[in-house]
Amino acid sequence: MDEREQTPDDTLVRRRPAGVDDRTVEALGALSKALETTERARGRLYGFHQLTGSADLQLDEAVDLLERAGHHAWADRIRTEILGRNVIPGHWTFQIVEAYDATYHRPFRTLEADAVRELADGRPHLYEAELKEARRTRGHPDHTASPTAAENT
Repeated sequence: MDEREQTPDDTLVRRRPAGVDDRTVEALGALSKALETTERARGRLYGFHQLTGSADLQLDEAVDLLERAGHHAWADRIRTEILGRNVIPGHWTFQIVEAYDATYHRPFRTLEADAVRELADGRPHLYEAELKEARRTRGHPDHTASPTAAENT
């Protein structure tokens, strides 16, 4: 796609800066997509964290019900073997989330932001912005170039 003329709304429309070629836009789009995939993975990790924590708290009810039913040995076994147990050696789920964030997710986000800043003058999602420009219907009220640019149809 060729460079487009600049408008006052460039930061919202995210026009390609001068000198940024198609391959760079495509590469940054792929990098962004990969980062978005890690966001999804991170969400699943938080889901795992919350579900595992909920299950651990639900064990309190199971222990209580077993106690009331006279199954003290089973209640004790759950208390000592499962309740509060590490999900992997030395780790509860919050520690897994923290390690993922510190070791992988945060450095990935930083690298992607650095690449966008250096290679695209800090304009994220250029690939998607150009796809939007190519696919929108000019003049249609629901296909405006940006949230504040109804006149930029």
